[in-house]
Amino acid sequence: MNIGEVSKKTGLSNKMIRYYESIGLLPKVKRTDAGYRFYEQADVQTLQFILHAKALNFSTEQTKALLQLWRNKDRHSAEVKALATKHIAQLNTQIEQLKSMVSVLKETAECCSGNENADCPILEKIEQGEKNIWFSK
Repeated sequence: MNIGEVSKKTGLSNKMIRYYESIGLLPKVKRTDAGYRFYEQADVQTLQFILHAKALNFSTEQTKALLQLWRNKDRHSAEVKALATKHIAQLNTQIEQLKSMVSVLKETAECCSGNENADCPILEKIEQGEKNIWFSK
């Protein structure tokens, strides 16, 4: 099938499909004699796997590792579990950071009069920064 058909099946743009191939998430696809990409059902399954991994907020590198494990039928599930467990810890850290950000923004929004005055505690807070909250160490 051509890239347009794969795009319809996966919901990915042609550009994103080509990007995933260029960074090695999707293996190099076959080409027709005219040089057009020709995708097989296995390529669609790989793209769907990538989409599902991205929906779970796995990074590109983590997705590459998951793809290698997915393709390796001799894998040990312990490897997959270790990767998932590490990702869970990262997500929990992100959740805590997001909760802290929401708290800071709520507090400053409550202090903001929201009128025609130029004074704005929200902008002041952003100017001051909260490195311990907004940036990973």
